[in-house]
Amino acid sequence: MKIEISERTLHFKQPAGTSRGVYTSRHSYYLTLTSEEKPGVKGVGECATLPDLSCDAIPEYGRILRQICEMTMQLGKIPYEMLRPYPSILFGLETAFAQWEADGSQAFFDTPFAHGKEGIPINGLVWMGSYDEMYRRLEEKLRLGFRCVKLKIGAIDFGQELDLIQHIRSAFPPEKVQLRVDANGGFNPANAMQRLEALAPYHIHSIEQPIKQHQWADMASLCRESPIPIALDEELIGVNVRSMKEMLLDTIQPQYIVLKPSLHGGMFGCDEWIAMARKRGIGSWMTSALESNIGLNAIAQYTAKTYGPQIQMPQGLGTGQLFTDNIPMPLTIKGDQLWMITSHS
Repeated sequence: MKIEISERTLHFKQPAGTSRGVYTSRHSYYLTLTSEEKPGVKGVGECATLPDLSCDAIPEYGRILRQICEMTMQLGKIPYEMLRPYPSILFGLETAFAQWEADGSQAFFDTPFAHGKEGIPINGLVWMGSYDEMYRRLEEKLRLGFRCVKLKIGAIDFGQELDLIQHIRSAFPPEKVQLRVDANGGFNPANAMQRLEALAPYHIHSIEQPIKQHQWADMASLCRESPIPIALDEELIGVNVRSMKEMLLDTIQPQYIVLKPSLHGGMFGCDEWIAMARKRGIGSWMTSALESNIGLNAIAQYTAKTYGPQIQMPQGLGTGQLFTDNIPMPLTIKGDQLWMITSHS
């Protein structure tokens, strides 16, 4: 078994604004797995962190990645338990192994999605920006036919954001467009409930991470009292041990969790989160985290395997159109669904 490591920087078509700042480029490592056992077959995986967000976004990332790949080559398998602190590395290895095990096919698992027979419903994402920018992006998503739209809020005046949401609802009732919002921790414990109550009349499906993570008592209180279902996202980052996952879910008791394999433990870690959430009656969906098409395809294949067939809940999967220099992949958007292009589709 051999794992080669390469690096690449991708450039966003438009700056991607979050509450932690604006991304204009994305640096990724790519793993290429080959073996004499299957001559000519390779598996490619993406390892990429998000600065100020990923628990494994550390200065020595490249060195640790090389060490882990060496260990994996010697073992001939992924050392899952050892990789709990490095979710992005684990996800890259899982992706490379999955493609290699599928004899090099980009359709990793046997699902209707992988065979081009079903699409995965996704939400249209409206990035943070000025009121006019967000309004324009929103209009575009609705024009394209998205029935679920997710607004990232917290970058401009909350009153303006409410105006934008009011505009959506005046034109599109809840039965036409499902509306999600993501505060990325932009509220604080003092104003969060007031803002949740202000949002409630607009029939919001859910709000992701209303306050910053690591405030379990405050978040638990919000989940108990909020008129809008709360979904945890950043709260799950760095919570990699089973017992801690159980403690978090039992303490906060959210309505949903939002999972990103590169942030939340790879496919292995997401499997744990989903099983624990289901046991507690907590819903979940999958989201990409600004990956290139290599990572996006892996998340889509995993999503179809995990939640399919006939997925009803819109997933937060990217559209593959973020970067000017993305890696080609047989993925396409039809209406509000992500499809894999095959001879059947």
